[in-house]
Amino acid sequence: MSVVAPETGQYAGRRELRLGDAVVVERRNPGADVLGRVALDREWFSVPVNVPLLHQVVTAQLAARRAGTQSTRTRAEVRGGSSKPYRQKGTGNARQGSIRAPHYAGGGVALGPKPRSYAQKTPQKMIRQALRCALSDRARSGRVVLVDAWSFEVPRTRDAAAALSALDLAGHVLVVLGREEEVAARSFANLPHVATVPLDQLTAYDVLSADMVVFHDGTLPGESADAGDAEPVARPHAPAPRPAPAAGSSRRLRAAAEVEPAEVIEDDDTFDEDRAVDGPVDDAGADESDAEAVAGEDPASAEAADEDEAADEDEDEEA
Repeated sequence: MSVVAPETGQYAGRRELRLGDAVVVERRNPGADVLGRVALDREWFSVPVNVPLLHQVVTAQLAARRAGTQSTRTRAEVRGGSSKPYRQKGTGNARQGSIRAPHYAGGGVALGPKPRSYAQKTPQKMIRQALRCALSDRARSGRVVLVDAWSFEVPRTRDAAAALSALDLAGHVLVVLGREEEVAARSFANLPHVATVPLDQLTAYDVLSADMVVFHDGTLPGESADAGDAEPVARPHAPAPRPAPAAGSSRRLRAAAEVEPAEVIEDDDTFDEDRAVDGPVDDAGADESDAEAVAGEDPASAEAADEDEAADEDEDEEA
């Protein structure tokens, strides 16, 4: 939603929410056939990403998921210890009033956790704007997919997996459905890398935790338009699967397994051990070809110069 700031008045300090260009995606069917190109609503998929807002809203959403049912007993709730363990004076020990004090074994817990609510109050405008920012980030990176409809006659995981494979969706996939699409929800339920969520319960955390977000015509937010021959946003390539590390391997071993092995130099008869030693080369032990190469001279030209010099010396002696 764009907010236009008037030049004067009490709202003069507000800035206009600038929207970017509309993101174009391909509209497909579950068989991956291209049905057309759609320009997504700019108010939902082209807003600037506000990272601090996303952090605050996502933190509040994760905090609201905490049960907050942890509880410890204080010294008043622990059983026993109502009588004084020994008399006040004459024992040489420190005075004690109960064996259920926090410093006794089996005693109460001092300042322990009690049931509480971790919910944070977040304005609805911030929640909606965070969802727009998350959708805009996924749309600009080519991670939003649009299908016409899910045509599952009966709940079947095989059909859902075949549809995702045809659409070339890799990683964690979030499928946004309607409340009445129970058949599609049950079809995707057994796939471990797929999560389904109703449109009215879609949050910024759900979008950010998914690699690909899949909508259909009934769940696409905003008002879309036909994009004609406009080029869609390029989708990211599927990451190559990495081999699983062996059981019990440490973090350092797992990191070493992901590094490509270094190139091995095979033994050769022409390999010179003196040249393989690091450090400066001794000029006294270098041969003539190395000296000429260091000086930047051609061996053939140097040999011809020596012959000319010898001929000149002969002529001088004859004279």
